[in-house]
Amino acid sequence: MAVVKCAIELGIAEVVESHEGPVTISELSSALGCSQSSLYRIMRFLVHRKFFKEDHNTNQGSIGYVQTPMSRLLLRTGEKSMAAFVLLESSPVMLAPWHATNPAHSKLINDAMACDARVAVAAIMDGCPDLFNGMDSLVDVGGGDGTTLRLLVKACPWIRGINFDLPHVVSEAPACDGIEHIRGDMFVSVPKADAMLLMWVLHDWGDDECINVLRKCKEAIPKDKGKVIIIEGVVEEEEEDKLKYVRLMLDMVMMAHTNTGKERTSKEWIHLLIEAGFSRYTIKRIKAVQSIY
Repeated sequence: MAVVKCAIELGIAEVVESHEGPVTISELSSALGCSQSSLYRIMRFLVHRKFFKEDHNTNQGSIGYVQTPMSRLLLRTGEKSMAAFVLLESSPVMLAPWHATNPAHSKLINDAMACDARVAVAAIMDGCPDLFNGMDSLVDVGGGDGTTLRLLVKACPWIRGINFDLPHVVSEAPACDGIEHIRGDMFVSVPKADAMLLMWVLHDWGDDECINVLRKCKEAIPKDKGKVIIIEGVVEEEEEDKLKYVRLMLDMVMMAHTNTGKERTSKEWIHLLIEAGFSRYTIKRIKAVQSIY
């Protein structure tokens, strides 16, 4: 709903409608006066949801966008326009009854991440049962309330877990055998251990911040056997992938909730790893929204 509202407010359908032939992302960006990279991510989502359609028959020989019956409903004028209805239903006044009066937002985030951890850890252990073999210590960077580590230590009791997050987050984390809670800032330094785990952390940040964190993690592990494990989504996978929509939806969430965060393609993830100084990496798909790097 929020992405469709954004498309209406930007006037994307109007630009595509008025253009002779498919409109490229550069032409669309120029006409709307907005960031080309952000607009591309919005169009990628809307194309996947069949609001617009990609067309290769442009004057520049690149991919362009054309209208569909769905996108024409987003035009602000016309007998079949649904723009005003969408704007009404997505307005703050209409959405207010759905929101809690005084949400404990930090706890809500931790609880939400814990829900995801219970699904993801099971998929990790099922898809990569040997991932943690030979590992004595593991730091969960940005580990929240420690749910992920509790599940991992239970499955791999030989691991000494270190839950690392900001002071106000760690202060709420419950005590657990086999896990030490450490307060700190991942942009400054990371506790030393055999391996680092980053799950749903890097997608909150831009490339420069991610590279910085990855370098800190690389410095904190042994050079001979150290391991940095990244659990994140990878967009632009095969079309028949049933979770592709979820990853594209999460990209829109990152655009709305963060300044520079985003879901990344495999090429974008590899770029971060190389820039951070990693020469070897593997990518493992699991039965979850995330993949393992």
